[in-house]
Amino acid sequence: MSEVPHHVIELAEQRVKARAERDYALADELRARIEHEGWLVKDAPDGYTLSEKPPYTIWPTVRSIPITGATDAGPPRHLNPRAVGPTSGTGRDTTGGGEGSAGGTAGGAGAQQDPAAELGFSGDPQSSGAPEDDMLHAQRIWDASLAANRLDDAGVNQQRQRAEIADVTVSVGLIADGRPDDVRACVEALLEHTDAAVLALDLGNRDGVGDVLHEFATRRPERVTVWHVAELPHWFWGSAGWGACRTTLLRLDTSDVHVLMETSTILTGDALTPLTAAIQRGAVAAGWKGADPDADGHTWYEAGPGRVRALMGYLMAVRRAEALAAMPQEARYYRNADLELSLGLDGELVVPQETLPVHGLRHHGYHDVDEDYRERESRRTYDRVLRLLRPS
Repeated sequence: MSEVPHHVIELAEQRVKARAERDYALADELRARIEHEGWLVKDAPDGYTLSEKPPYTIWPTVRSIPITGATDAGPPRHLNPRAVGPTSGTGRDTTGGGEGSAGGTAGGAGAQQDPAAELGFSGDPQSSGAPEDDMLHAQRIWDASLAANRLDDAGVNQQRQRAEIADVTVSVGLIADGRPDDVRACVEALLEHTDAAVLALDLGNRDGVGDVLHEFATRRPERVTVWHVAELPHWFWGSAGWGACRTTLLRLDTSDVHVLMETSTILTGDALTPLTAAIQRGAVAAGWKGADPDADGHTWYEAGPGRVRALMGYLMAVRRAEALAAMPQEARYYRNADLELSLGLDGELVVPQETLPVHGLRHHGYHDVDEDYRERESRRTYDRVLRLLRPS
């Protein structure tokens, strides 16, 4: 960092005096003059700190970001009508694709190495030391062909899904609250494996995460848009709540499908196409992980593939217009807010049948937050979830 010029320090000292005399108009004027000189002043318990002004606009709060290009009303431009009334709710591809649980499909990782072996069939007939047997050899060829055909079906299914959503616009919303290495890995994977736009909200440039996002926005402006705010996240001693941040990202978006994603979620392939295809087929939302409640609603269990009662916010695609109406803006912390959002959505929520190419890093938003705060805010949100679960 460069040395702070003497005249900037003088301006900062004058601002301290103005604040002590409650002359807040002068203090604001001095802050503006300091920023004009290329520096930022922040109040601190022992006075103030000065730092170089970054090369991007910083809004004072999330709510101060101007919403200019978004449209909150109107039907999605390129989505089929959502499913209403009783439906099969399987979320499965009925014209191709795998069977069984979400634990593995023909298109899973490593399948290209040895298609027959990965699917439980015989391998290369030359790999066995057994005597050549025409019947056995023919069976091995048949097994390998069947395995390859299943992989072909999976490939055809993927291409069909891409064609199905060719005109659907998709954006991914990220809340960046620190951990720049995670954010870099998350955004790089999105750029590599998807065509979705990335909309990021930088809360306070914690650990320099705003600078990392600015690098992406500068390098890939056609894909990455970032809004920087001085406000810190509520879960890290600030005032920016999760619901307010998510609502702002939704309102800044103009896409048909908006994807809620944690920066600890890393794609290893195109996980967004199956989610978007499920929405195009009529679901209101589709996600990586689902959950269903027990009878009294006090315990939730992992659910899916197929229709589920709720989707987890680690990776969740939703019709943007529907999400705007259901987003719990009063939620200050993420935990249980995804359940509240899910219960507020009117329509079918599904987990796709195929295993999505996704893995999760350590969720710092849970583990690194003060335990008392985490439990208090989680309970506050869950009380609203219970009210939504009660019969009307």
